Amino acid sequence: MGLGDIFWHNRLVQLRKYRHLIWDWNGTLLDDAWLCREIMNSQLRRRGLPELSAERYEEVFDFPVEKYYRAVGFDWARESFQDAGTEFIVEYEKRKKECSLQTGAKELLGRIAEGGWSQAVLSAYSHHTLEEFLGHFGVRHHFRSVAGSRDHYASGKVGHGLKMLEELHVSPQETLLIGDTTHDAEVAKAMRVDCLLVPCGHNSLVRLEQCGVSMVRGLGALRLE
Repeated sequence: MGLGDIFWHNRLVQLRKYRHLIWDWNGTLLDDAWLCREIMNSQLRRRGLPELSAERYEEVFDFPVEKYYRAVGFDWARESFQDAGTEFIVEYEKRKKECSLQTGAKELLGRIAEGGWSQAVLSAYSHHTLEEFLGHFGVRHHFRSVAGSRDHYASGKVGHGLKMLEELHVSPQETLLIGDTTHDAEVAKAMRVDCLLVPCGHNSLVRLEQCGVSMVRGLGALRLE
């Protein structure tokens, strides 16, 4: 099996048809779902709210993130989403370097670049800190473009994705978006690009399967042979 032949439930994904790969960051390339859950649980404890198991977290995490906060019990009559979101991101920034890349991600990005594909990162994470974090892991040079949020409230990334295609002069028909959430499938649809989902991050396998797009079991299924 080569990079162009990837199966999920007998479905074939032919990457040879694509020239440009757009990666999500959090949960897809960066293994940080565990940290996000830990921080959220500390926020919930402070408010006397039920904590999230790993399974429950993957069921309820969503975009816009404000919707997810309400789903786990935050009450905007008592506090603002801006304050709760800032509380989360301050703690995340303190601890983010406890995270690592997904297993094999760095090597995979290098092999894909050597194979002639162009790559970019599209994320709801803050743009400035995203650029710094990519440099921290030594992978920034693999990407033609990096687009992150201009604030830390993670409202979504459709607009940034459309702008990215325009600036890179990339055909949607030759572009594949790779992510780990149902929102990535929504973004890909809005951008009119194909989507490949990997159940290694913030949403459960069951939720991702409901998106009706191609899937692989993990980054290890993307092979260059």
